[in-house]
Amino acid sequence: MKKRVTGIGGVFFKSVNPKASKDWYEKHLGFNTDDYGSTFWWKDEAGNKCSTQWSPFPENTSYFEPSKKDCMFNYRVENLEELLKVLKEEGVTIVGEMQVFDYGKFGWVLDNEGNKIELWEPIDSAFL
Repeated sequence: MKKRVTGIGGVFFKSVNPKASKDWYEKHLGFNTDDYGSTFWWKDEAGNKCSTQWSPFPENTSYFEPSKKDCMFNYRVENLEELLKVLKEEGVTIVGEMQVFDYGKFGWVLDNEGNKIELWEPIDSAFL
């Protein structure tokens, strides 16, 4: 099996006012924000252009469910379909069905404390 997690794909958190949070981070920390938050670009060991997303969500979002936490990590992975099969065999709770978009595949699992984790097999070129 290939590597499992290859990096952090995103940091998502609940915010009382996502727009105000984006504005604050843009003004005080220089984040380049848009409707989704801010995208950070970097290169992996092979020199491929990769992204990590930072996004505040409304405090009433259901996107993190069934977790009751106020944040969720998104991890970049290789071969999501294979990884989800292996994780299921290892007894990891899979949340929902894998979803496919033109910018990558997404799957969700729960960690040992019930925190929802988003797994992303990215297609970074979709953002270029």
